[in-house]
Amino acid sequence: MMDDESRSLLLLAQKGEPGASDEMIRRNSGLIWSITKRYFGRGVDPEDLYQLGCVGFLKAINGFDPDYGTQFSTYAVPKIAGEIRRFLRDDGSIKVSRSIKERAQNVHNARSLLEQRLGREPSVSELAAETGLTAEEIAECEIAVSGAESLQRESGEGGLTLEHTLGDSSQEEKLTEYVALREAIRSLPEKERMVILLRYFRGLTQESSARILGISQVQVSRLEKRAVRYLREQLG
Repeated sequence: MMDDESRSLLLLAQKGEPGASDEMIRRNSGLIWSITKRYFGRGVDPEDLYQLGCVGFLKAINGFDPDYGTQFSTYAVPKIAGEIRRFLRDDGSIKVSRSIKERAQNVHNARSLLEQRLGREPSVSELAAETGLTAEEIAECEIAVSGAESLQRESGEGGLTLEHTLGDSSQEEKLTEYVALREAIRSLPEKERMVILLRYFRGLTQESSARILGISQVQVSRLEKRAVRYLREQLG
């Protein structure tokens, strides 16, 4: 049985009370991680697995009947595990390979080195020359290893986030959106992909993005609008 405080919080979460589900996830983070750890070593980042576990946990909140007499944790465990297993079974194409992670680390190291050497953010061409990668490869690997927090990362102007730009979502959708988002971004043309990376994954202004890409701010604005429109269509 649930104590009175947990029961009240659960009922608030089931009613859609802002923050109630987040608080339940925070309180049960240890439980979610304990289930998530069972699936480590299968080619998926642990943080991605945890987010999927959170999706299952939210489904448990919505489906649990506190009057049934079962412990909530007993009900939640198979929901958490089931969501992760479903992902591993059906969505293998989204897994991030070791080579992509290593490439992303090389890009990160090269960027830090160039920033120290140049005293500014390196351009894409400078980063490509330093790493031996193409601009498309740089964007792909950095986006691939970015986690769910990228949905909430603000761009350089106006505090906009991809989550806000692409439209309102339910809490469950917010936790899963980033998985589909990475796949949609991968299908963007190179320049549009780079603009999304710089603007929303790295939080740069349009002016800074234009300088790094070697194009005008107007062009950045147009590419960004076109990319966001495409992503909205793909995720809608």
